[in-house]
Amino acid sequence: MTEPQTTRFQSFDGVEIAVHTAGAGRPVVLLHGFFSSGQQNWFLPGHADRLVGAGFQVIAPDLRGHGQSGAPVAPEAWPQDVLAKDQAALIAHLGLKDFDLVGYSLGARTSVRAVIGGLRPRRMALGGMGASGVMAAGARAAMFEDSIRNGANAKDPRAGKFIQALMAEMGLNPQAMLGVLAAFQETAAEEIRAIPTPTLVVCGDADRDNGSPHELTELLPHGELVIVPGDHRAAASTPELGEAVVSFLTR
Repeated sequence: MTEPQTTRFQSFDGVEIAVHTAGAGRPVVLLHGFFSSGQQNWFLPGHADRLVGAGFQVIAPDLRGHGQSGAPVAPEAWPQDVLAKDQAALIAHLGLKDFDLVGYSLGARTSVRAVIGGLRPRRMALGGMGASGVMAAGARAAMFEDSIRNGANAKDPRAGKFIQALMAEMGLNPQAMLGVLAAFQETAAEEIRAIPTPTLVVCGDADRDNGSPHELTELLPHGELVIVPGDHRAAASTPELGEAVVSFLTR
């Protein structure tokens, strides 16, 4: 596994964001999923290695509340779209003018919100995401909130136990994870249709977690779809996901 260099910067509101980088060449910003980290989502499965080998500089921040980044618990630290605003701050901090953007799950949702907010990557790839996952938090966010708050006593005890164990394994603050949910911003179909960026949607063949990737691809004016093996968790680490992203970004 490529060993990243880790640096930190202060985002727009002073929260410290950790950023893991490796390689040299065209910058690609990689945004991880909920309860994960830049290293867990991109370096450990080998996706970062694949991108570095293809001539990219990988830039993988730990999203606010995750990994080595700050995990504030005050409600004012979690305004709507705060994760997207952090990415705009990262791009400005690094002085990037020409870059690509890749996100998985929460990272994909954040990527869409960042582009709607004005970020302009050359190309974007959205992993583990469907139309409903971008457009509304819905029942999935309610399940997360219930599991974070109640653990084994959640409406779905199995999910509650799993999420509690995952938070413990990743060293996550439950209050910060609730902040992530509070910051979710709904997205209208018209906003997706207005995205100017060529976009790859890549999703597992058994992934039903965030709605239909086919519907999301149809909404995107310059969208294309690749299906890889696995459910939501397994697809995140399958080599085919990394291969699809590299193929799309190297055109």
